[in-house]
Amino acid sequence: MERFANGGVPTRSVHLRAPLLNPEAMNVLVLNAGSSTLKFQLISTDPERIEADDDERLARGVIERIGGEAIIKARGPDGQKWYRTAELRSLQEAVDYLLKWFVSEAGPLSSLSDIDAVGHRVVHGGEDFKTSVRVTPEVKEKLEDLIELAPLHNPHNVRGMEAIESLLGAGVPQVAVFDTAFHGSMPQHAYLYAIPYSYYRRYKIRKYGFHGTSHRYVAHRWRQLNHKEQDEGTLITLHLGNGASACAIRDGVSVDTSMGFTPVDGLIMGTRSGSLDPSIPEYIASKEGLSHREVGTLLNKHSGLLGISGLTNDMRELLEEIEEFDDRRAHLAVQMFAYRTRRYIGAYLAALGGAESVVFTGGIGENSAAIRALICQDMEWSGLVLDEERNRSAEGEPTRITTDDSRLHAWVIPTDEEILIARDTVRLVLGMPNPF
Repeated sequence: MERFANGGVPTRSVHLRAPLLNPEAMNVLVLNAGSSTLKFQLISTDPERIEADDDERLARGVIERIGGEAIIKARGPDGQKWYRTAELRSLQEAVDYLLKWFVSEAGPLSSLSDIDAVGHRVVHGGEDFKTSVRVTPEVKEKLEDLIELAPLHNPHNVRGMEAIESLLGAGVPQVAVFDTAFHGSMPQHAYLYAIPYSYYRRYKIRKYGFHGTSHRYVAHRWRQLNHKEQDEGTLITLHLGNGASACAIRDGVSVDTSMGFTPVDGLIMGTRSGSLDPSIPEYIASKEGLSHREVGTLLNKHSGLLGISGLTNDMRELLEEIEEFDDRRAHLAVQMFAYRTRRYIGAYLAALGGAESVVFTGGIGENSAAIRALICQDMEWSGLVLDEERNRSAEGEPTRITTDDSRLHAWVIPTDEEILIARDTVRLVLGMPNPF
């Protein structure tokens, strides 16, 4: 049995395949490549499974601390957890390691030829990409041009594509699914800033929005649950996690969202400030003697829940501090988070002319009944009346958490960005229209 160097994983024989697509079932590798992490899922799906919401996960996991002694955590098709460490100096080496694990005794595949396509999460598509696209040399060239809009993310997304092509060959189709794409439908009056218009023409300074894949998925699931057509429904989706954003959706498309030119705008987040007076960064820089880059780091990595509480960016830990020690600043951080979110609900009710539902998703939105209750507090004026028992018991499955007679309903709907990426990949590779 062959072994490969950095981790000693036994492998089966590996055969790179000629271009081949099985229209009946496709194994799609979904990658989310970062500066030092590689998140992945291997999903088996096809048009019939997509229609039935019966996609199958064959494996999932993450490779962390790429660039040194990396940590590899994975689950195989039987749910068995797999943990290793290995010296992985680059994203290319991490992808290579992952592919070799797929065909090891612990992995889900007998051959790499079983990978039919690869879908990539790409953070920024600018104004060029308003839908998911097949990866071509021209697409990669445009993505290189967009790096200045997302210098911390897009370069790694492109390197993930290059690693796949290098290791699996150009015959394996790849698809890019953009965080910004769903918000490409926003009208100009919603996405422009009130600065000289020339800056938009010259530098494309505008609101782009992010978390689009998540907002798009939960809006789709909400329509399914409420027996709506693709172009029906008015709702406000709240993706609440370490990163957080709100989205106003009318008739299946985004009409406004809280994140802006960068992901730092809008709601308070784990370590990001959210919206603030634009004079504040300059003021802090002058008082503290900080560079623009240092102020940017302050707003992105040391603000939000962490900055307010002085304790942590983890909402669970803040709630524990409140429960055990009645910590004043933990209280303040949680109150500010809920208030800012509630304020966006009110703003988007105005922007939409009313809504049918508010949807909670993301790590906090799906798992914290306490935060959902705090956000919905005093919302009866809008027609939203929380059912406390439904809210407490909502866990893992889509759940309506308002009373039956509410005019504005609230839902908890778990997001699944990887499934959406896999589905987009299948549809594009098979030449099918995208119904989302």
